[in-house]
Amino acid sequence: MTNIDSLIEDSVQLLKDLISTSSFSREETETAFLLTQFLNNNQIETKQVGNNIIAFNKYINPGLPFILLNSHHDTVKPNPGYTKDPFQPLVEDGKLYGLGSNDAGGCLVSLIAAFRYFYNQENLPFNICLIASAEEEVSGKGGIEEAYKHIPPCAFAIVGEPTQLELAIAEKGLMVLDCEAVGASGHAAREEGINAIYLAIDAIQWFQHYQFPKQSQFLGPIKMSVTMIEAGSQHNVVPASCKFVVDVRTTDVYSNVEVLEIIKQFVTCEVQARSTRLNPSTIALDHPIVRAGQKLGKSVYGSPTMSDQALLPIPSLKVGPGDSARSHSADEYIYLQEITDGINFYINILNELIKSNEKID
Repeated sequence: MTNIDSLIEDSVQLLKDLISTSSFSREETETAFLLTQFLNNNQIETKQVGNNIIAFNKYINPGLPFILLNSHHDTVKPNPGYTKDPFQPLVEDGKLYGLGSNDAGGCLVSLIAAFRYFYNQENLPFNICLIASAEEEVSGKGGIEEAYKHIPPCAFAIVGEPTQLELAIAEKGLMVLDCEAVGASGHAAREEGINAIYLAIDAIQWFQHYQFPKQSQFLGPIKMSVTMIEAGSQHNVVPASCKFVVDVRTTDVYSNVEVLEIIKQFVTCEVQARSTRLNPSTIALDHPIVRAGQKLGKSVYGSPTMSDQALLPIPSLKVGPGDSARSHSADEYIYLQEITDGINFYINILNELIKSNEKID
């Protein structure tokens, strides 16, 4: 068992090193090397799949369930409003500034610290798998979706994202729809053609006003927003085509495929989903890991933002230090105290799970 103070010290330094190392999505080679080196230097064996880093606790018992600890090491590109160097870790007034410090570096280093805390323990009632994933910010197919294929099936996951250490037990999914209303061209001065813009208006109004029958307890209604539109070639030609894009935020009461089928039943224009893989997620209120978090005084809520949860085929709890409102912002930061609190929380929630002696399926 590793000393908590040394875990905190190591975690802050690791986060500083991550901030100093560029890791844009699909370009995480250097941080993958850095994380591998850090874990290997602490006598932890690793496996690499793409730029995903995988590790297991030392004493694996094949007869016990596996649980997954996951957060990501890729970042978005710096917000244009930065006034500080995004790659220069800077501590001021108890805050550690730098790109990826809050999303999701603080969560990642805290989960790694908790993993190290339990790494050498024998007789755990479960096995632990750690995945530091790549491509999360772009929901890339080479990220957690690929990494998960290379580990044993897990009972559930703790996904590290900044939630102020509250328990996100549900998360919205995403579909982007490409729609096209098809008419017939003609001269605008004569009664010719079928105006595709007029046809599209009916469909757009449906997207604006339709309410799905089922509503999520924690995520509310499905939200559909028409965000782009394209039609016409010149002022005197009736357009034969009107294309528009719809952003659909799905909830845990429908799968993305179910939502797509309902939409196709109601609108007459052509509808094509770019992908249905970014599904909403949920975990039961009475799940042992949720109960363990509640015993620590944490509240549950539904998260409107997406994470690697969307690509995991198992129940997952999203929780971590930091604040989602700081993610992707200029001069991103995390409080040093939040890292300390995050490490202690992850250790405590797993200890609470162990103490509860509840069966993990």
